[in-house]
Amino acid sequence: MYTQAMDVAPKDERKVVRSAEEAALEARFEARIDEGAFIEAKDWMPEHYRRTLVRQISQHAHSEIVGMLPEGNWATRAPTLKRKAILLAKIQDEGGHGLYLYAAAETLGTSRDQLLDALHSGKAKYSSIFNYPTLTWADIGTIGWLVDGAAIMNQVPLTRCSYAPYARAMVRICREESFHQRQGFDSLLVMMHEGTDAQRAMVQDAVNRWWWPSLMMFGPPDKDSVHGAQSARWGIKRISNDDLRQKFVDATAEQAKVLGVTPPDPLLKWNEERGHYDFGPIDWDEFWRVVGGNGPCNRERLAARVKAHEDGAWVREAALAHARKRATRQEAA
Repeated sequence: MYTQAMDVAPKDERKVVRSAEEAALEARFEARIDEGAFIEAKDWMPEHYRRTLVRQISQHAHSEIVGMLPEGNWATRAPTLKRKAILLAKIQDEGGHGLYLYAAAETLGTSRDQLLDALHSGKAKYSSIFNYPTLTWADIGTIGWLVDGAAIMNQVPLTRCSYAPYARAMVRICREESFHQRQGFDSLLVMMHEGTDAQRAMVQDAVNRWWWPSLMMFGPPDKDSVHGAQSARWGIKRISNDDLRQKFVDATAEQAKVLGVTPPDPLLKWNEERGHYDFGPIDWDEFWRVVGGNGPCNRERLAARVKAHEDGAWVREAALAHARKRATRQEAA
């Protein structure tokens, strides 16, 4: 999921209300938000609400598409036919999620071409987690367990997002992400409980590398969140970054015990008084460095997406030509 980028976007772009009619429309909009009503694409909405949604939904879509790349790295090297079929199905799901989300963003008055141009130019962001390399097969299971596990924590509240097209898209996406998390956990469980010492060491190494980036997926601390408060006010974001991160740590710390792996955090410890796990400080300098384009694979990921888009130009051109030809025939008839 990958919605962290909404909290690292440019500063407030809200327009000043300039007329009594706009003020009345905004008052009705705010009343509907307070009532917990859904906002549909045809409904009036403040421009800043629209832009916030375009930013968040498009960056979520970009994350799904870019997220296919680190997993695609292992599609031809999966250890068994079963694991290959599972991985291919998952990659296909991620592509579908991107399409659902691009379609949802288009209901807000932006085009697919505009969204992709923003990604390819580096103007739009995607989740920083996908700028890390997949070095071993254990990384694929760890992505399923940790990365998709974090995605579910982020995405389930979005099924109640105030913008209805986004909320509806998230229902199916969440169901499929649940499958992704379970298959990742199962893959690691097999390696840890039935594998060799080398395989168990491989899993532990993967967990060591993906643990902290997974915690960063929820975005910066609430105190540093640029748009968090306003997004919560509008019902776009239902749970804060810090609360989601804590929920994730509480869940995965217990799951790690079942797997038999140790999260790379010496300060991770159950706090009876709080009823939650305490955990160590996150390296936010690394987070901002990767978000800013200087992660291990930032340039590689963006170059791969641009190349794929350019290589597929002939397909898009052929489809448009066919559509024009068909329309001409229908008009002639």
